[in-house]
Amino acid sequence: MGSCPSSTFPGVSSDVDETVLDRDVGSPTNVLSLLEAIELPQDIRTLPREALPKLVEELRAFVLETVSHIGGHLSSNLGVIELTVALHYAFNTPDDRIIWDVGHQTYAHKALTGRRARLHTLRQKGGLSGFPSRAESEYDAFGTAHSSTSISAALGMAVAAQASGDSRRVVAVIGDGAMSGGMAFEALNNAGAMDANLLVILNDNEMSISRPVGAFHQYLARILTSPLYNSVRESGKDILAKVPPMKRFAKRMEEHTKGMLMPSTLFEEFGFFYVGPVDGHDIDSLVKTLINMRDLKGPRLLHVVTEKGHGYAPAAKDPVLYHGVTCFDPEEGVAPKAATPPTYTEVFGRWLCDMACADERLVAITPAMCEGSGLTEFAREFPQRYFDVGIAEQHAVTFAAGLACDGLKPVVAVYSTFLQRAYDQLVHDVALQNLPVVFAIDRAGIVGADGPTHIGAFDLSFMRCLPNLTIMAPADEAECRAMLTTAFRMETPAAVRYPRGTGPGVTAPSTLETLPIGRGEIRRHAQGHGNKKMALLVFGAPLANAMTAAATLDATVANMRFVKPLDTTLIEELASTHDELVTLEENVVMGGAGSAVAEFLTNAGIVKPILHLGLPDHFIEHGAPETLLTQCGLDAAGIIRQVQEWRDRQTRIPRF
Repeated sequence: MGSCPSSTFPGVSSDVDETVLDRDVGSPTNVLSLLEAIELPQDIRTLPREALPKLVEELRAFVLETVSHIGGHLSSNLGVIELTVALHYAFNTPDDRIIWDVGHQTYAHKALTGRRARLHTLRQKGGLSGFPSRAESEYDAFGTAHSSTSISAALGMAVAAQASGDSRRVVAVIGDGAMSGGMAFEALNNAGAMDANLLVILNDNEMSISRPVGAFHQYLARILTSPLYNSVRESGKDILAKVPPMKRFAKRMEEHTKGMLMPSTLFEEFGFFYVGPVDGHDIDSLVKTLINMRDLKGPRLLHVVTEKGHGYAPAAKDPVLYHGVTCFDPEEGVAPKAATPPTYTEVFGRWLCDMACADERLVAITPAMCEGSGLTEFAREFPQRYFDVGIAEQHAVTFAAGLACDGLKPVVAVYSTFLQRAYDQLVHDVALQNLPVVFAIDRAGIVGADGPTHIGAFDLSFMRCLPNLTIMAPADEAECRAMLTTAFRMETPAAVRYPRGTGPGVTAPSTLETLPIGRGEIRRHAQGHGNKKMALLVFGAPLANAMTAAATLDATVANMRFVKPLDTTLIEELASTHDELVTLEENVVMGGAGSAVAEFLTNAGIVKPILHLGLPDHFIEHGAPETLLTQCGLDAAGIIRQVQEWRDRQTRIPRF
């Protein structure tokens, strides 16, 4: 997220203009009269139930105004305002545990749990996390940000409570999109067999990030629109109610029809007591239902139907556009995207369409990240060759392996942080079988506001150890396109990892050129003015900052391009002609590209002072990408400083 214009922050020192909301939230009034009195959930529980709609109204206005000033996730948060209030009203949090799947929808939860005055710091360095964080609040029962984990974690907590004799309750809130993840079904299967005291709330909003796909989503859609179910349930009531025996028959018929059509069949087979679907925006009904289900025993599932973006018409109309927003005027809505240099994601999307035109074997796969991974245009132009498999990274990779076995050329578009979830499939199903699958790995390196759960810090380390896999890291947009072409034209597995956002602004050509595999290049030659001659060996995104730093350090700069296979000829040449070597990468230093260079030098018997620069051995918190790069010492000034400090350490006289 970029920086936002300064303004008086709403909800702290001024009122929120409720007129920016859709009319279904009510007319303008003294907006924060109730919300300002709520410091913790226990304050909600002192309110009369008839006051909750007003609290919902104010909370929705507050969340909308806050996100419009700072950016963040919007449509998902607007959709769960009623559910959030109802949960904290019905349950004794934090003693009772609430686990929010993914967790990007917890802004209202944070506002109600002692963090309202700091909500304007969301996703900023030193501010609140955009996701639940155990380190941040006792009300964040489990740290989430990746999908489909809530039921497993909640089951663990329920079993722990059972083992200790504690009466605390445990609730997992999971969206219908997250239910497409296999881990959710593994947990349902386990929970039903264990008979644990667990409440699962299925937040059915017909959305994840991209629109959800798959049989489960279609099943839910059929339930809510079934003319058979609705006609039996509604149309016959008035007629048959006049004849008591027929009324009893109708009730039995309704239950039978419900058993055929409703997800009670599915979830009850898992061992869950099913209730629903209920209106997720009827706060009174929600509270009553939650209180009724609260003290029941065993695994229970409440099916809640909500609307993503509810209460703010633009977000409800286009929840994908309003999923993650930068600053905007709520009265005007999100402005059309201004013309900017293409991002790496857009470079990939354009390449994908061009390569699909050139080779009809190309198919593209995404685990529910069509827009985020740059596949929108491809999906429109080549719908028969586009596969959104839902939030199912493991399946995506093995599905790609199956396609590759029978002659197609799959391209898996996936964020670095989500590829972690399919590591076994990458190892066993693709690399071991040496199948020609291309991994287009977006968001590699620092990502910024989404924080440690989304940073792409580890992919070079966990991929580099795999046989058969070629790994490339482009330094600019043109190189990214060339590397994708190179990867696609190989007959073995290949990965191209590129950062979020724009690069240095190098125009990518429209041609489909390849690069020589395993070959880097020299981008700058040292002039040799210093006492020691230094070479910077750069892998990918840090190249631009390395070039700036090299002017001060008078260093040679090598754009290594390939992490695997390494350009060992170039490394040997640099080692023989330079006194010092420095490796740079936007990946953790441990086990990364720099480690590969050190391993080669050691095995070759070459002894040379070498400094490895990259991401540190700790999780990097959220903040602006530029700030985090500086913090990690990977901006130009940081590179210069770290090199000079390293040189100083080398010149110290050892004491005996």
